[in-house]
Order: sequence, then structure tokens, then C-alpha cells
Amino acid sequence: MIVRKRNGSMLNVRYEAPDERLALLVSSFYRLDYEGDGFTEVERADRAQFRFHLRGTGEYHFAGGLIVPSYPVTIIGPTTAPVTSIAKSDMIIFGWGMLPAGWAALIGKNSEFRVDNALDARDIFGDAIMQVFDRLLNTDYAGQLQIGTQTALDIYAHSDAPPFEFTSIVDGWLLRNADPDIDILIQSTGLSPRQLERTTKRYYGMPPKKLARKYRALRAAHALARGDSLDDTGLGLAFYDQSHLIREIKAFTGLTPSQLKSGQSPLTQATMDGRRSLGGKVSGLVSDS
Repeated sequence: MIVRKRNGSMLNVRYEAPDERLALLVSSFYRLDYEGDGFTEVERADRAQFRFHLRGTGEYHFAGGLIVPSYPVTIIGPTTAPVTSIAKSDMIIFGWGMLPAGWAALIGKNSEFRVDNALDARDIFGDAIMQVFDRLLNTDYAGQLQIGTQTALDIYAHSDAPPFEFTSIVDGWLLRNADPDIDILIQSTGLSPRQLERTTKRYYGMPPKKLARKYRALRAAHALARGDSLDDTGLGLAFYDQSHLIREIKAFTGLTPSQLKSGQSPLTQATMDGRRSLGGKVSGLVSDS
């Protein structure tokens, strides 16, 4: 989707579903192209991201006041609240989202300490990751998708075993009900409440109750942005009242429902449209939130 802003700047975001070898590890591949004097945009609370900043520099402002510069290859952990992204000039980013199993496999036991934060990928992979950067820089989008796919496959071939069983249970729990019961998740996993909270924070970045709130709010935001009724999506009874709806959506997207409907944030609009285009190719947690 191409969005042109009033000052003549251009924002284009493209999404592609991962192939079946990465379907349980990667949410989607994407490329962002921005031309203009710079922007300050809000990114919704999201999954972990693996990003190659092929052109331009910027900053990420996380919840709690942490500010991290964009590294040539930036790994962003799961976020529990909106992130302010700043581009200081023209920018090109190629990257992919990491599903919880993929995030856990990449970072390992310390994953919960990377929430609402970002790091330089060279801290994990050394300068070898810059060879991938150079290859991405010197090819087109189709070539970047091939390189990105092979890079992700290589990374996961040498990483910790992904916790597929646990994340499958949690994802199913989130998908089945707009306001899921934590007791059901406890029964399904066989974990104690304390074990469940610790494990969910490790893989998803937040405890089950807040995780359910996050996806409820994101699904509602996604529906409202495209003009759907919450009743038609099964979300009509998930919020106490209109004020509760507005608070929850803003807490996880940084925008009110009216701002979402009006397309006030071009990046949010492009992101939602791009993920929606993947419907049927990826989990509903990706395409509908």
C-alpha cells in the first residue's frame, strides 16, 4: 500500500507470508520504503521484529522512556505498549516479524529481559550479519525475500528448540474467544498459575491477562479501522462500555478509534492493510490484529 502525505512524502509497506518451513516461527516478511524529510509515527504493541535498516537512520522510543537508535540490523523485542518510531530522512527497512516460538528460539532463556527494548544484531551474530545486510542492499524485493527466508532458516537451524507446543496452546486460546478465560489456559497447559505467568512472559513478553487484553484491543482496532462492526467480529461484548474500548485501544495502539478510522497514522494504516492482505495465509492473530 502506498500512502502519500500532504507534504509530498511517500510511505509504501509491502507484506509477504513466510513459506511453510517458517510458518511457526515468522509472522510475515515486509519492506518499508519512505521518501521525505522524516517522520514520527506510532507503532502498535507488537511481536518481536528482525529489521535491516538498508537506508536512513532513526530512533525507537519505548514505553518507560527508553530511546534506542536504529542499528544497521536491529532486533526489537515484543512490545507491551506503543512505540514511537522516528525516521530522520528517507528510509528503507526490510525485515520480518517473529512469532513467539521464533523469538524464544532466537534469544533463549533471557528473552523476557528484552521486552520493550532493541539491540544491535551484531551483539548476537557478530559482523557476519553485515554480510547479509550487504546482500540485501544490492538486490530487489524479490531477491530480498529469498535472502531473508534463507537467513531466517539458517538462524533457526542453529538456535534453541522452539517451544511450539506451548505457543500453539496459547495462540489457540487467544483465537477462540475475544475475552479468554485464564483458567482454561491453566488447564490446557497443565502449569500452575505462577509457572504459566512466568512462561508466557518469557515467550510473549507479558503475562496471560495482559496478553489477552493486547490481542482483544488489537483485533478491535483492526476491525474498526476497516469499518467493521465489533458485533460482527464477536468483540461486541468484550468491552464494558465505549470508554473502556477507547482506553484499551489507545493503550496498545497509541491511537483512539476515531484516529484509526480517519487514517491519522499512515504507518498504522499501511501496516493494518498489509497484514490484512495476508488473510488465509497466516494465523488470524497476524492478519486480524
